[in-house]
Amino acid sequence: MALSGKATVAVAVMAAAVLLMFAGEASALTCGQVDSTLAPCVGYATGREKTLSPRCCNGVRSLNGLARSTPDRKMACGCLKKLAGSIKAIDMGKVSGVPGKCGVSVPFPIALSTDCNKVH
Repeated sequence: MALSGKATVAVAVMAAAVLLMFAGEASALTCGQVDSTLAPCVGYATGREKTLSPRCCNGVRSLNGLARSTPDRKMACGCLKKLAGSIKAIDMGKVSGVPGKCGVSVPFPIALSTDCNKVH
């Protein structure tokens, strides 16, 4: 059964709309950006440094600025969990307090138990 010209156009328009909906959910943020932005915080997070460095807080503020959309925040959440899980001797108690100490409000808890799919 062949589609008429109008039906073909309608199907094409619907397919394009679906693609645009999913394209809008794509994240521009990468785990590489998250890792490199927060690298100056690792010493504090593992207890090797007693205080947060200005570079760490600059990285936290930078990441907060990059993660403005829901897809970017979900990506940042997943990357943070992956990064935290890869660092031996990480103190998640310290990590969870870093944003506040840097004057940044994060819209989700910094914890390994956070469900990143629920981040908005």
